[in-house]
This record gives sequence, C-alpha cells and structure tokens, in this order.
Amino acid sequence: MPQHHTLLKTLAKTPFRSFSTSSLTPKKCSPNSLLNAKQTHQQHIVRGLISTDPITIISMYTASESHCDAVRVLERIEPSSSAVYWWNEVIKMRLPFSPKESVEMFVRMVRCGWRPDGYTFPFVLKACGEIRGSAELVGFCVHGVVVKYGLVECNVFVCNALVKMYFMSGVLRDARRVFDEMCERGVEDVVSWNSIVAVYVQSGDVRSALGLFGRMGKRGEFGVRADAVSLVNILPACGVGKSWRRGKQVHGYAVRSGLFEDVFVGNAVVDMYAKCELMDEASKVFERMKIKDVVSWNIMVTGYSQIGRFEDALSLFERMKMAKIELNVVTWSAVIGAYAQRALGYEALDVFRQMQLAGSKPNVITLFSLLSGCASVGALLQGKEIHCYAVKEVLNVSVNDPRDNMMVISGIIDMYAKCKSADTARAIFDSIALEERDVVTWTVIIGGYAQHGEANDALQLFGEMLTNYKYVMPNEFTISCALMACARLAALRFGRQIHAYGIRNHFGSSTFVANCLIDMYVKSGDVDTARIIFDNMDNKNSVSWTSLMTGYGMHGRGEEAIKVFEGMRRAGMPIDGVTFVVVLYACSHSGMVDQGMEYFNGMNTEYGVVPEVEHYACMVDLLGRAGRLNEALKFIKEMPMDPSPIVWVALLSACRLHTNVELGEFAAGELLNLEAENDGSYTLLSNIYANARRWKDVARIRSLMKYSGIRKRPGCSWVQGKKGTTTFYVGDKTHPRSGEIYDLLADLIHRITALGYVPDTRFALHDVDDEEKGDLLFEHSEKLALAYGILTSAPGMPIRITKNLRVCGDCHTAITYISKIIDHEVIIRDSSRFHHFKNGCCSCKGYW
Repeated sequence: MPQHHTLLKTLAKTPFRSFSTSSLTPKKCSPNSLLNAKQTHQQHIVRGLISTDPITIISMYTASESHCDAVRVLERIEPSSSAVYWWNEVIKMRLPFSPKESVEMFVRMVRCGWRPDGYTFPFVLKACGEIRGSAELVGFCVHGVVVKYGLVECNVFVCNALVKMYFMSGVLRDARRVFDEMCERGVEDVVSWNSIVAVYVQSGDVRSALGLFGRMGKRGEFGVRADAVSLVNILPACGVGKSWRRGKQVHGYAVRSGLFEDVFVGNAVVDMYAKCELMDEASKVFERMKIKDVVSWNIMVTGYSQIGRFEDALSLFERMKMAKIELNVVTWSAVIGAYAQRALGYEALDVFRQMQLAGSKPNVITLFSLLSGCASVGALLQGKEIHCYAVKEVLNVSVNDPRDNMMVISGIIDMYAKCKSADTARAIFDSIALEERDVVTWTVIIGGYAQHGEANDALQLFGEMLTNYKYVMPNEFTISCALMACARLAALRFGRQIHAYGIRNHFGSSTFVANCLIDMYVKSGDVDTARIIFDNMDNKNSVSWTSLMTGYGMHGRGEEAIKVFEGMRRAGMPIDGVTFVVVLYACSHSGMVDQGMEYFNGMNTEYGVVPEVEHYACMVDLLGRAGRLNEALKFIKEMPMDPSPIVWVALLSACRLHTNVELGEFAAGELLNLEAENDGSYTLLSNIYANARRWKDVARIRSLMKYSGIRKRPGCSWVQGKKGTTTFYVGDKTHPRSGEIYDLLADLIHRITALGYVPDTRFALHDVDDEEKGDLLFEHSEKLALAYGILTSAPGMPIRITKNLRVCGDCHTAITYISKIIDHEVIIRDSSRFHHFKNGCCSCKGYW
C-alpha cells in the first residue's frame, strides 16, 4: 500500500517539461552481447562521447535485454522527445515478464522529468491491468496522469487502453464511463466500439453487448461503422444469449456490407446459428461460404453433435476426409466427444485410434472425452489404457497448464468411479494436494459415490469440501450430486440443509439444482415440498414435470400424477416413452386400471409414441395388482415383441400378491428359460410356496439358490434421526438401546393385539409352528426401526424409514394398527413405493 501512495504522489507532483510528442525510429543494431555493450559504454565514457551519443549505448543494452542498464543511462541524460522511444521500449519489453516492473520503469521515467507520450500509456495501462490484486488503484493513478496531459481529449489509443485496463481490473463500471466520455467528445472510433463490446461479451453481459452494438449501428452515419472485428465480437454474444433474431440481423448486415466474404465473419455467423441450435440455417450459410477453413468444418461437426444429430456430424466428418481437409485435434475431439455424449464409448475409442494413425496428437479435451466415453460404457480396461497414455504423454509435461492437467485427472477419477472402481478413484483424489483440487475434481468424486451406491461417502466428502471453502466452493453440479446422495438415502434432514445452502449461495434459480431438489424431496417422502419447488421454478423442463409426476406415483397419489401429466401436455413439453412409463406406474400404484388402459391405448394414436417392452411390463403390473391375472397373461401373449424378464417378474410379483401358485410357477419357468433368474425371482416363488404351505417346494427353491450361488439379500431398514441414520437387520440386537427397542415393541404389539391385530404368519417363511412364526415376525427390521424412531423422535414428528426390499405384509398391517396409538406419522419407503401411515390408514390403499 505505501508503494501505491508513493506512486500517486510521484505522478501527481512531478514537474513535467513541455516537449512535442514524437518518436524516433533508431537504426537496427546487430545483436550484441552484454559484455560488448558494457565495453562500448566504457569507451564512450573514457572518450567523453556518452553525452553526445547515448542512444547507441541504450540500443545496445536493450538489444542484449539488459533493461536495468538501459534505464540507468536514460536516467543520466537530458530528457528529449526523441529519446522517449527508448523508455517506451524498456517498458514494453518488461511487460511480458513482469507487469509490475513495467509500471516501476514508468515511475522512474516520470521522476527523472521525462514526459510520456501517446505510445507510453498503452503499455503502462496494459501492465496495470495485469497486476493482480492492486491493479485498480495503480491504474487509477496512471489514469490521473493521462488526464493531466490532456490525452483523454484527443488520443483514442490511450482511451482504448484505459477501457481495457479497467476491464482487466474487474471495474467494468469505470471502463464504460471512459467510453461514454469518449462518445460525448466524439473521439471514439470503430476500435473503441469494438473494445467496449468485447469487454461486455467477455464479462458475460450479453444484453449490454447487444445494446451497444445497436447504438453503434445508429452512429454509422457519423463515421463509426461496424467492421469485420465488430461482427466477430457480437455474433458470439448472439449465440450465447440465443438471440438468433438479432443474429440474423447481423448476418444480413454482413451480407449487405460485403463483410461476409471474410472467412472469420462467415465462421462467426455459422457458429452463432450452431449455438442457437439452428443447424439447418448454419448448414445453409456453411454451404454458401466461398472460403472455408478447418474451423468452419469443426463448428458444424461440433454443432451437430451438441444437439444430438450424430449422423449428420459423422457424415460431415466423412466429407472432410474425402475432401482431404486437414483434420486437426479439434475435429477429432469433436467426433470423439459426440460418441462419448451418446454413451458410445467403444466407437469413441475407434476414432481415437484413427486419430493416432493420422499422426494427430490428442489434447486434454480429447482425453477428457475419451475418459467420459469409457465411463459411459464401463470400459475399465480401455480407461486404464487412456490413464497410462495421459501419464506418459500429458501429465508429466512440465509446460502444461496446471488447469489442463487437473481437467484430465478429473476425467480419470470420474472414469474409475463410474466403472465401479471407487477405491482407485478415491486413491487418486486423495493424492491431490488440498489446495490443488478444483471444483470439477470434487464434483466427479462426490458424483461417483452418489451414483454408485456409496451415498454416505458422497455426503461426507461434500462436508469436507464445505469445510475447506477457502480453496474451492461447490457449484450447481456439486450441489446436485450431493442432493442425489440424499435422495438415495432418503436423508431429508441433510437434503434440507443442502437446500438452504443452495438458497444462501444463489443456486436456487438453477433448473438443474431445482430438478434435483424435487427428486430429493420426492424420494425422502416429502412430495408436497417438491410441489412447492416445482411451482416456483421459472424454467421448467421435461425432467421437472416427470420428476414431480414420478413422486406422486411413488406416493400413491395417482390422480395428482395424472393432473401433472395433463399440465405437461398443455405446456407443450415433449411427451416420450419415459413419460408414459411414469404415467402407467402411477396408475398401477393407485389402482387406476381403466385410466392406465386408456393412456396405453392412446400412446401411439394420440402421441405418436410406440409402446416398448417397459410399457407392456407396466400394464402387466397394473392388471396383476388389481388381481386380473388372466388378463395379464393374455396381454403378455399378445405382445408384439418377446417378453423380457421384467414382464415375467411383474407377473410373478402379482402371483405372489394373490397367491396364484400355478401361474407363479409358469412365470418363474419363463424366467429360467431366459436365464434371468436372480434372488428376487427365487424369493418371490419361495414366498408363493410358503403361503401355500408347500414347504418341500420352499426347501427345493432354497437348495436351488444355494447350488446356483444365488444369495438372498438380507432385509435391512434404516431410520432417520437427529444424528444421522441408524440401520437394523432382522433380529438385530447389536444396538446399544436394543433392550429398550424390544421392550417398546413388545408393548406396542400387546396394545394393537387388543385392537384386533393378528400376526399374519404367512410372512414367516419357515416351517415352524405359529407361535414361533409370531416371534420371527416380531423381529423384522422395519418393526425394529419403527420402535427406535418412536424412542428418539419428538412427539408429533414424522418417523421416516427406508427398507431395501418390499415391506413385509405383516409389518404393513402391524404399522397400520400402531399408527392409531402413536402421535407420529410413519413414512416408509420400500423398494417399490412409499407408505404413509397415519390414524390407522395407509396411503397405498392396498396397492403395493
């Protein structure tokens, strides 16, 4: 800070001599070493020539890049307008190495009584803009000197340098003020307009950039007309802001003025249409361009890829090869990225091999796209090969930008995480120094854990990231990954905290974050809050509507789900196959058979969506839950495609619900023929036999499971509490409060028995007497979780339980009774849906 005050006093108080502004172009001297320069300097001093011919010595010092020696000579000679050139040279030559030294040279120049000219200040102002931290204050001081010399009145180059300096310093307000003052005095030119428009474009203020460009057009009659640079500046702003109407106007101006023939302008027009996703218009412009370069082709390939027109991108790529256009790394990266975005990882690897054969060296974008492609298909082996290549060819290169290296490392972590090698991903993440981790690195490891079953680890890492906020802050994608983890765990308390954090840090307007919030609240049992978020969204997309509709379906509120669907249709949102899966699911879980049949029959005729196997499975589930098993079987036989395993599982589940042994055996046999047997299908068939008391068949199924190496997943329930989640298994007595839990549970069972509860021993799937079956039912994990929730929850607070399997029928009945005698609403999320128990009723109404 004292240095800045010194600079201010120096610049303000130094008496300046009056010299006419001019420059001297010296003779080019041959490269001289510093030793020769010093020897010549010494000879001049001995012969008394230093005062008559200082320029020779100064030029030799500058040629040998000994700037300090040159400045020492300049400080000892009489100021003259002709020698100002050498001060400018020293200031300019120090600028790439040390902007601060350039400013210090300028201060020394002023102290010695030299008067800067119009060529000095652009260099000095550029140096001020590049000084980190204190640029605004230093630049403000230099601005004062510029005003003192009157250069803002007449020198457009200095004024343009001032605009750029303030922008580089982050003071956009003062940059605009300088420009407006130039306009008032009429000293601006097309370069000035281009500079201020570029400032707004680079700062992301597209609206202001477009507004200024419009003003520039109105001033055309006064001599300020847009040139090629103007168009290249403003067209990207039109693309980023999706302002295709303004972009078309600029395109028209380019054609009328003849500037469209410039290849840079043509490329900018094509890029504008591509960014506005108007690829047909972009193609027309591209085909009419007389001169195309590789950039023109790359814009088209990338544009097609980004909107999913992959075949067009590939066709253009083939045209490039046939036309023998030199394919650069951008071209290859665009095609590889297109394959990766469409989860075609192996195709991306094939293009990479072609790239290597063509002798083109991949850059960080190429490697990141390749790693994304490997992640999309779980190609761990190929991902390891790319990892090795990156280590040998990219990460060990010392000249690389550290940010580029971190981008590749983030791609490697993401690849390992999505290929289910979480330990390797975590080891790489932990090897990065805390201060070097960027937001992408944190996001990919949190997202990897959240998406692949390690949600607790994801939330723990998110907490660590917030703790180390001085190094990096989460962005909207990090927030979304953390919300995804909360959704997997049904961790409503943590989800609410993350929601509050998002609001405080202005992530609430992000559509992506809002959609994840809807999903989190839905899967945590609070669909009403999800609806509030949905209603307050400014920009809803198809995911927003579908997520809310899914939530209502999961909670058995089918009529509300249908209302959301109708609202989605009226809003003009695209209706696709995924939408109808959600609609049919909602109808199935709410017993809305007729409505489900109506929507299924109208899919193709009214909406142009051809039913796929998933829709047929939903219909089998719909009919099966309603007990219409024969209709479900007939529906399967009339399918236009072969039934997939999910169809037979839906039928088998319905047979288990309605104890139809014969049809259940048939469905299980079909699954066996498809080699799609798993623990779930075996368990369903075993349950059907147990309900029919066919214990020999139960034993046979269990023996078959053991022989096939299939193990039944143990039932597990976890309950939300103030200090996190607590997990219980069947017969679990490991909890420190297990004595209290079992005592409370015994008391509850005793009280509801008096209300009419009778243990449903069909769900104790063992060949033992009824009394022992009752004891087995007593120890089910959801009952233990409920008892613990009652012990630890404040009166009137909801108890939220999650189960990894379908909730037990006896437990469902028992909890329905228990909800009559406790002050809590009990919300259970099982593998299929939500159950809200309150006052002796469940929201499922028997459809579960």
